[in-house]
Amino acid sequence: MSDTSFETALGTRVDDMLDACTRCGKCVEACPSVTPAGIVDASSSDIISGILDILCTGDGPEASRKWASACMRSGECIKACDYGVNPRFLLTMARVAMAKSRYELPERRRQGLTLFRDDSRDVAVLSQLQLDGEVLQRLGQKSASAAIPAEAPDFVFYTGCNVLKNPHIALLALDIMDALGVIYQVMGGPSHCCGIKQMNTGDVEMSGRMGANSIEKMSHSKSGQVISWCPSCYVQFTEVNIPAIERQGGARPFEMTPFLLFLRERLAQLTPLLRREVKMRIALHRHPGVAGVVEAAMEILQAIPGVELVDLQQPAVGLQSNNLRVLPALKRELQRNELQAASDAGVDALVAVYHSDHRELCAHERDWPFRIINVLEVVGASMGLHRHDRYKELKLMQDADQIVAECKDLIEQHSLDVTTARNVIAKGMLGDQPLPLK
Repeated sequence: MSDTSFETALGTRVDDMLDACTRCGKCVEACPSVTPAGIVDASSSDIISGILDILCTGDGPEASRKWASACMRSGECIKACDYGVNPRFLLTMARVAMAKSRYELPERRRQGLTLFRDDSRDVAVLSQLQLDGEVLQRLGQKSASAAIPAEAPDFVFYTGCNVLKNPHIALLALDIMDALGVIYQVMGGPSHCCGIKQMNTGDVEMSGRMGANSIEKMSHSKSGQVISWCPSCYVQFTEVNIPAIERQGGARPFEMTPFLLFLRERLAQLTPLLRREVKMRIALHRHPGVAGVVEAAMEILQAIPGVELVDLQQPAVGLQSNNLRVLPALKRELQRNELQAASDAGVDALVAVYHSDHRELCAHERDWPFRIINVLEVVGASMGLHRHDRYKELKLMQDADQIVAECKDLIEQHSLDVTTARNVIAKGMLGDQPLPLK
């Protein structure tokens, strides 16, 4: 590793893209955030020019600042660029520059630390309300140090943090890999943070330190491959952390592959395991932010006997549902329209890929004539694998006190503070409802 700091390495990457950018505005024209952000009347070339101003000075035109703030990480801008620029990365760094111009480092660090602690608490509490210590350890939590294998695994499976709130999804991923004979080690949770909270508040140094620490832990598999679940972590690692570390040290620590792309690469091996017929009309809840994942999900679902895939003809935007929070009115509209379209199409299930999608949508199952499930539940059903969706079961109760009572044994087992648990349930589970229930 050279003496170049993480922040300096990021800066040189920004400079290279600034030199390559022609300010043509194609990235702006391709972006689904422009209209709902209220900047459709501004010149696309002026908007991207303003982004470059922000990157250089921390300030720029209002339309450019709005565009940076409204980024849903859909990735359409990357496909639109003919010059090798990653506009999504530039918008991330523009938001960092705006945060730096707004707050001094101590305040940015405080904000990042608060977000990290709050998220870590919510992940810990919501996972412990659903799982005992043995299962948590299988997901790389609890006594994680004791789980380090004597021999390096073929792969590292990186969960990220927030899928642990929906542990049945992560457990199904492990069950599917077990059935395929994949040798892996699980890493994830707040102790393996990608640093995105600190990056979002403009604390680049701390973000780089946390990301580099996690990367070092994940960089010891035989294959040099990390299988990832969380799309936000994937983008943070592959577009921010790993390129910067490569500039610092001259080598990539590993390659990272989203889980569904990993499965599609092994579809010939997976297909014979899809033995059970799953007679369902399914609509896929889609987000295009990680290239190829939606297409991989569709290809895998179509390999399952009995599945009929229905196209609801709804817009697909953003990296995952959580990233649409920057445009809350649009988010509610998209979710409302999709639920209605699924009902009109007579589907048996609306199937999401990512965990944040599932958390936000699952309670709507109460109000609509179809199930809301994760794609791995469908794959698992065909393979004879099942994991109970305890999160949805609890959220459907819509009563924090009832949920606390229902989880009494696990609250005692994990020595959770009841008041803290109730607050996390109220805000982090029941409050995670962008579109209100009927």
